[in-house]
Amino acid sequence: MQTMRNRNRLIALILVTSVRLVSAQTTNDPALEKKLKDIIAAHHGKVAVFAQQKSTGKTVAIDADIPLQAASTIKLAMLFEATRQVAGGQAKWEEPITLKATDRVSGSGLLTFMDAPLTLTMKDVATLMVIVSDNTATNLMIDRFTTKAVDDDMTALGLDQTWLYKKSMVPPSGPMPPDQPKYGLGKTTARQMATVIERIGRCQLDVPGKTPLPTDSATAACQTALHMLQSQFYRDAIPRYLETLDSTEAGSGIANKTGGLETTHSDVGIIAGRSGPIVLALYTYDNVDHAWTSDNEGTVTMAKLSRAIVQAWETKGIDGKLMVPGLGLDPKTPLPVKP
Repeated sequence: MQTMRNRNRLIALILVTSVRLVSAQTTNDPALEKKLKDIIAAHHGKVAVFAQQKSTGKTVAIDADIPLQAASTIKLAMLFEATRQVAGGQAKWEEPITLKATDRVSGSGLLTFMDAPLTLTMKDVATLMVIVSDNTATNLMIDRFTTKAVDDDMTALGLDQTWLYKKSMVPPSGPMPPDQPKYGLGKTTARQMATVIERIGRCQLDVPGKTPLPTDSATAACQTALHMLQSQFYRDAIPRYLETLDSTEAGSGIANKTGGLETTHSDVGIIAGRSGPIVLALYTYDNVDHAWTSDNEGTVTMAKLSRAIVQAWETKGIDGKLMVPGLGLDPKTPLPVKP
């Protein structure tokens, strides 16, 4: 009898889990989904999409829960952790971080070209990590905050497929999960990384089991992080067809973080629409086009997807003045993934 009960419980658990997974994929805008799938069908590779207009709840999710190479979009998880610790007083944007010659690594960024030793503020380092995806800066941030702190908070927030595994451009320094060689620097899903950037934008930095953060200091920390994301240097994907005018004085209406490897290109962002903010995460992978140019097919495909999403959901335009902590949303507005 006990064996039968256990079997029934196991079956019930599997059914509940299956329902959750199916419901998590729900799209409530089939017309837009069809347009996006037409764009995806023309792409020589695979694509994962999560997009949501927060004011209306309109959602499109296409392969949004498949674990993927996060590439440099995983740096959003580090930005979240740094912003949270600044808000809580465990770190300060102005604290000094010293670059040593042995810290410099290859790949994207500027610090690899700088003379060392060089002392910067933590804000300088975080800014370089975000706006030019500086690999050396990322590693300095890992030295300051640790991958464990990032991963523990991602897990506590229910982001169980979002992991920062190691430093950039160097071998792992300790035991790694079995899937690390497959994903490299880190892994995520489109839905989960959309949640990370949305938490930064909405200044929802509290982590279950930890002391709630003071509102004023959290808002100030989030404002700094949002400004970094608005200042993103790489604007060939999400912003490509959406922001055609100079936004350097008024501030961009798009806050985003890109990622790229030989076969994958990605972009995760917040679009400050006048009808309400749009959060989106776009991942192209197994791409045939390996070119490192602004016209890489994966990059252009993401730009076309972004344009289609905004054309469908936002008729009033984009306004950088709306890119403020909280994004003008009710705090009770649901997140894509809840703890």
